[in-house]
Amino acid sequence: MPGPNVSGEFTKPVRTAGLMSKPRSEEAARVVPELLAWLKNRGVKELLDPESAAYAGRGDGISREAVAAASDLLIVLGGDGTLLSTARASIGRDIPLLAVNLGGLGFLTSIKVDQLYVQLERALQGSYNIGRRRMLHAELWRAGQSIAAWEALNDTVLTKTEIARMIDLDVHVDDHLVCVYRADGLIISTPTGSTAYSLSAGGPIMFPAVAAFAITPICPHMLTNRPVIVPDESVIHVVPGDGPSTYLTIDGQVGEMLQHGDRVVCRRSQHFLNLILPPDMLFFDVLREKLKWGGR
Repeated sequence: MPGPNVSGEFTKPVRTAGLMSKPRSEEAARVVPELLAWLKNRGVKELLDPESAAYAGRGDGISREAVAAASDLLIVLGGDGTLLSTARASIGRDIPLLAVNLGGLGFLTSIKVDQLYVQLERALQGSYNIGRRRMLHAELWRAGQSIAAWEALNDTVLTKTEIARMIDLDVHVDDHLVCVYRADGLIISTPTGSTAYSLSAGGPIMFPAVAAFAITPICPHMLTNRPVIVPDESVIHVVPGDGPSTYLTIDGQVGEMLQHGDRVVCRRSQHFLNLILPPDMLFFDVLREKLKWGGR
């Protein structure tokens, strides 16, 4: 497994930068025109997703997948939600992402707007650190066949769809029964996603370099059901019971209603997100800032 942090690994010159922007953002509407002028002055070609193109008053926006396919660097303007969408669009493209926080909490988009041009200048010069975030591969099996597959940066979640009803979830890790959870749902989280939904449900915070998944029940009926951490070499099988219907979501953005007899299989992905890290901010610095932990 490649190390979680590498320095200057991407030596390809940045000739084309792709912009991915948060929709309906006044801050993005202000930043995008300034950023395009800055890139032009440095001879960097830009490709824009539809949101970025709209902020620039242009009609040449293309899909995020097309932007990622033709860019040497991706610049994400938004919050963690925009970054999650960008991560799925850039699957299989081994390129660095510079994520700028225009939202609220922003665990992944840790670069602030006032740091944008300093960090971008470093990126153009190839002087930066990369945080390699392993993704999670989820498959939906129905009638003995895999009918859909996704890559998740944060988590795969199974939740109830009916008010005031719990669901039963039969969980195996490899060939070993964990238990049958009676709960509002279940979260299977990467280390990156451990500070997202899993954290809100009482799950553990995992250092990004840890090779593991967290299995976190959502409001379990049995108070003794606690989050479990398993090696990321494990294969996790989840089978919903015969009761109320269950909905599957990937990173909280895409999903599908499950049918009776469906099985969800989660395993370590072959893909990484290559996230540019501010040189003066470490993981615990982010936790102290975002979670308001004490410190000097």
